[in-house]
Amino acid sequence: MIDIKDRICDVVADKVMSAEAAAEFVQDGYNVGTSGFTPSGYPKAVPLALAERAKTAPFKINLWTGASVGPEMDSALVDVVNRRLPYQTNNDMRKAINSGKVKYTDLHLSHVAQMSRYGFYENRRDVDVAIVEVCKIIDLGEGKVGLIPTTSMGNSSSFVQSAKKVIVEVNVTQPVALEGMHDSYVPLDPPCRQPIPVVDSGTIIGTPYIPCELEKLAAVVACDITDKVRPLGAIDEDAQAMGKNLVDFFKAEVAAGRLPKNLLPLQSGVGSVANAVINGLVNSDFEDLTVYTEVIQDGMFDLIDAGKLRVCSGTALSPSPECLAKFYENVETYKKYIILRPQEVANSPEVARRIGVIAMNTAIEVDIYGNVNSTHICGTKIMNGIGGSGDYARNGFLTVFFTTSLAKGGAISSVVPFCSHIDHTEHDVDIIVSENKYFVPFFIEEFEMNYDYRYYLGRKQRIIAYPGDPRNHFEKLLRLVTDIHHGSDEFDTYHNGKQTREGLAILNDFFHF
Repeated sequence: MIDIKDRICDVVADKVMSAEAAAEFVQDGYNVGTSGFTPSGYPKAVPLALAERAKTAPFKINLWTGASVGPEMDSALVDVVNRRLPYQTNNDMRKAINSGKVKYTDLHLSHVAQMSRYGFYENRRDVDVAIVEVCKIIDLGEGKVGLIPTTSMGNSSSFVQSAKKVIVEVNVTQPVALEGMHDSYVPLDPPCRQPIPVVDSGTIIGTPYIPCELEKLAAVVACDITDKVRPLGAIDEDAQAMGKNLVDFFKAEVAAGRLPKNLLPLQSGVGSVANAVINGLVNSDFEDLTVYTEVIQDGMFDLIDAGKLRVCSGTALSPSPECLAKFYENVETYKKYIILRPQEVANSPEVARRIGVIAMNTAIEVDIYGNVNSTHICGTKIMNGIGGSGDYARNGFLTVFFTTSLAKGGAISSVVPFCSHIDHTEHDVDIIVSENKYFVPFFIEEFEMNYDYRYYLGRKQRIIAYPGDPRNHFEKLLRLVTDIHHGSDEFDTYHNGKQTREGLAILNDFFHF
């Protein structure tokens, strides 16, 4: 028996029950909203109980989370889930989605909470049951309790607020010292919405707990299952090179007076590449940095350890197992630098625009127009989802995408004539960084060409230089576009999206694929 008496207040003591008993509150066809954002802070015991129940009495639920979660949900519940949203990275769930077994809705992460509150999703209902992980429950008086989240916020605040019933998992593997690290805030919905009052990465606007009405708290379940955070890939030479190129770019922008010496709030996507790029700042000269992002990975902790990071705002911790252990050993120190917010605040386009976020995310492929595919393989198979990259990309002060020039061990190019699927249009992409170079858009005024072709030249200059010196490639492209300009329609591979057989042959040679 797991003892949670020291983690819960007296007013909820009579609601403690087994995971199996709590699972009975979830019925066929329900919209189930849970905590969790990456394999952090998600419920484990009740989802596993739901999976066991479904083996003898099959039923279906619609599963809504913050983003991806752990195997106790995305693997165990594959046969239970009718529709999954808004983002996932689990291989079992990915296969089920791509085979059509599970319906999937890919969403901007900042949109999820509001759209659920308006009843835009399955069954035209909001959340039927919310299942959230906490480290502690406190008595707020007046028929309310405060739920202290664990290692993520995600959509927990909104789901708890709007759910008909709430199931709480008290996880004893999560330290109670996490209390004080969260900032729970749910914006009003249109037409009553007010500005989200975040004016810098360190602004606190809410409460360190999620308020919950006692009358709708249906169950309290003890849990001792750990977060299943994943190891991050080694920082290889390509990742190191991308990190160096990013630092070089920042130095140039500071020297030109376009960025302050401590830059602007940094946002970085999830995964090994994103983490490696952030790690490049650890050994740089930049100090007094701030972060306003989704996930907080190893590189952020390295910046804290190096004394280079002043504040780190996100919606979830997503470190490697080794880094998570380090965090648990030094919670009181690290939490002085960390704020975990609901994702509709952490990913808010309004806030990103106001504070001038530098958005940095990873691409699957980029094309010669500047478009980015970050979600689909060959245009048809979902990889993960758009996540929060779109929230930041269109509204950031600068928008950066990272990709190696080649993929699959050099078998294919990451730069293509036209992306097989477009998540971020050329209008939302400012800089693309590879292991070879970074590229910045500009116009070529000295060439006697019309505006359209000068525009295309400017947009291409930043992305086509794979590999080697961009000037060499630019000259080749210039000759191609000069032929176009003089009336050779057969070479019109760019203007109005026309791609002829001969033009594609040139591109194939040009990009070596």
